[in-house]
Amino acid sequence: MLEKLQSLEDKYEELSRLLSDPEIIADQAEFQKHAKAHAALTDIVSAFREYKDTLKSIEGAKEILEEESDQELRELAEMELEEATARKGELEQELKVLLLPKDPNDDKNVIMEIRAGTGGEEAALFAGDLFRMYSRFVEGKNWSVDVLSQNATDIGGFKEIIFQVSGQGAYSQLKFESGVHRVQRVPATETQGRVHTSAATVAVLPEAEEVDVAIDPNELRIDVFCSSGPGGQSVNTTQSAVRVTHIPTGIVVSCQDEKSQHKNKDKALKILRARLMDKAVAEQQGELAEARKTMVGSGDRSERIRTYNFPQNRVTDHRINFTLHKLDMVMQGELGEIIEALVTTEQAEKLKNEV
Repeated sequence: MLEKLQSLEDKYEELSRLLSDPEIIADQAEFQKHAKAHAALTDIVSAFREYKDTLKSIEGAKEILEEESDQELRELAEMELEEATARKGELEQELKVLLLPKDPNDDKNVIMEIRAGTGGEEAALFAGDLFRMYSRFVEGKNWSVDVLSQNATDIGGFKEIIFQVSGQGAYSQLKFESGVHRVQRVPATETQGRVHTSAATVAVLPEAEEVDVAIDPNELRIDVFCSSGPGGQSVNTTQSAVRVTHIPTGIVVSCQDEKSQHKNKDKALKILRARLMDKAVAEQQGELAEARKTMVGSGDRSERIRTYNFPQNRVTDHRINFTLHKLDMVMQGELGEIIEALVTTEQAEKLKNEV
């Protein structure tokens, strides 16, 4: 492990030198590439340097205990040795986690798709609540949200909404959200105060660049039509809405939010690339399902992952049996505790598999 860590520190120092090289600074693409690699190594190099300092502290304290007869100095050395030994154990565990293989998509932006499931209008309202929850979480991270496509209902919900989240490490934080989200509450449309159960499905796809997924234009059928709003009313009379069909897979993407046909086509292709990459990854993971399955779940979007119980102000993640009695705060975007618990569980599973 120490050899691996030392090689990473050497690489980090080399990247630091490159980032101060005038030729690299002048080439923005090259500079950004090195800056991203440098940032990715910062945490592990900082922990490794602290680990090396801690080892020196342990050795220094041991030398004092071997050579000194002064009782006060010996007591101070014993305290330092105890603290440094405890910190050494913590750092070793931290470094093991930092050395675990990273998901290659972790640093990517994501495309999220939320669809109303069982429950009619209430399910559509819940889909809207989930979108607002994620939007507030993203805002708290200083990331950005861009709505790519939406199918709104007359009373403020969504039958479907697709949006992009852009920010450093977005996929690493949001990838566990794929699955069925269930809500238990008294719907706004309920007149007798009965608690109903509804559901919405969330899909989280890493954004695919053109270099990740090559799309042959000859395999696409592109149709244009007039866009429409909630309830089917016409939004405009020009054919700005775009429907893209990927013939080999049958995947269909429609976008109509923009007034420009060109912008709608660009958004549709962005969603299509993400879905094609997701399909390829799902097929690969299916072949290795038993070897790679973790307690957190496979990301199967038919899997019920979480329940939001409003009468009890409770949210439960079923994959890790994790419950919080602060649903009101979670719906305001405070997802940190849930995401941290999921990340920790995945790391523990990976460590166990490594052993």
